[in-house]
Amino acid sequence: MIRKQARQRRDYLYRRALTLRDAEISEKRAKLRASLASGKPLDPSIANDKKLREDYKYDESRPDLTANEELDLDDEYAQLSGIVDPRVLVTTSRDPSSRLSAFAKEIRLLIPTSIRLNRGNLILPNLITSAQASGLSDIILLHEHRGTPTALTLSHFPHGPTISFSLHNVVLRHDIPNSSRGTVSESYPHLIFEGFTSRLGLRIVKILKHIFPPREAITNKTKIGNRVVTFKNIEDSIEKLDLE
Repeated sequence: MIRKQARQRRDYLYRRALTLRDAEISEKRAKLRASLASGKPLDPSIANDKKLREDYKYDESRPDLTANEELDLDDEYAQLSGIVDPRVLVTTSRDPSSRLSAFAKEIRLLIPTSIRLNRGNLILPNLITSAQASGLSDIILLHEHRGTPTALTLSHFPHGPTISFSLHNVVLRHDIPNSSRGTVSESYPHLIFEGFTSRLGLRIVKILKHIFPPREAITNKTKIGNRVVTFKNIEDSIEKLDLE
């Protein structure tokens, strides 16, 4: 298992290095193309690159793709996206309070194909090894401070990406009056992302949407309903709304 993970890591780093190199060359060619079209002087680092000028006439890169679009390092999602449902492990820091445990249950209900694990005394490396051996795709780790949920860490197996959110003003279902609480639907939701327009925002959208199963259920056709989950970015704070 350790050798396999090391081999996968080397392969990923090698492919990432190739992607970075190709993206850099593509960006230089785009600048060269724009300079030739406008007649503006080039940066000396590009103008003095004889190899780039020689290879320019053979350039078959797509002009409609920017370097940022070609530079997609989180390509692990592309391998299984839309083919199998994601299996997300939801767990907490060790010795959680009752409120953090309740919050973990609600995260489990938010993501239809996730599972929740009472961590016990498991240390993080053993927990991750067991999760990968069980074929899980991601892990969500919840943290607290004096009984209040304060952080959520999401990591994709086996090599990331990993993202961490600080939590503020967490409202649990049990905090809502019974007359308004209702039940939680576990149907596969429509996802709405609003306000994620920057490069970082688009990266966050990509990470979040891949912990939810696709709208067209792969394994269970009865899980399609009218549920809508909305993530709204307001001044770098993300609000989540779950409706049906």
